[in-house]
Amino acid sequence: MNKVTVSRKAHFNAAHRLYRKDWSFEKNDAVFGKCNNPNFHGHNYELIVSVTGEIDKETGYVMDMKILKDIIKSEVEDAFDHKNLNIEVPEFATLNPTAENIAVVIYNKMKAKLTSNLELEITLYETPRNFVTYSG
Repeated sequence: MNKVTVSRKAHFNAAHRLYRKDWSFEKNDAVFGKCNNPNFHGHNYELIVSVTGEIDKETGYVMDMKILKDIIKSEVEDAFDHKNLNIEVPEFATLNPTAENIAVVIYNKMKAKLTSNLELEITLYETPRNFVTYSG
């Protein structure tokens, strides 16, 4: 069988602060710099969700893109858009919301909604030049 990857782009805006509660302000500042701002800072995140699987003989799809769009909306956009990740998103109550950790959280939320025969890869752009990729 042929394996094909389908991808969908998405976007969300969110604020966060990178810091550890168990470190002093000085240590946080030395490690995280401007990202340690106690008043938070924001990003216009760009997301690419890629799903790989075999082409269904009946539909010709790897996955219905409308279903993928709906999962991204419910699991990512509704959950993260215009939110303070540290304060309003439960997954980051004790997890530092770095781009790496955000990508893993998105992966876990999305993977739980996909059938087990599909592979998933998340690419998250924090800035046009800084991005992370995670595939489990």
